[in-house]
Amino acid sequence: MWQQKTIQLNARSRGFHLITDEIERALPELAEVGIGILHLFIQHSSASLTINENADPTVRNDMEKHFNQFVGSSKT
Repeated sequence: MWQQKTIQLNARSRGFHLITDEIERALPELAEVGIGILHLFIQHSSASLTINENADPTVRNDMEKHFNQFVGSSKT
């Protein structure tokens, strides 16, 4: 079974955000799927996805701090 659907996520400020709940609400049919692959394509030039287990609440803060340092240090 193949499905394709376009959804719109709520606007967010710069940073790392959890979007799992919003995607699940937009795609209730996922509850009926036992196994499969979900491809997400974000149509925004400066957005990207990272996938992690979110077991430690500090992960997003650590990643944002790292990316801010990385981007900030590359300015000339």
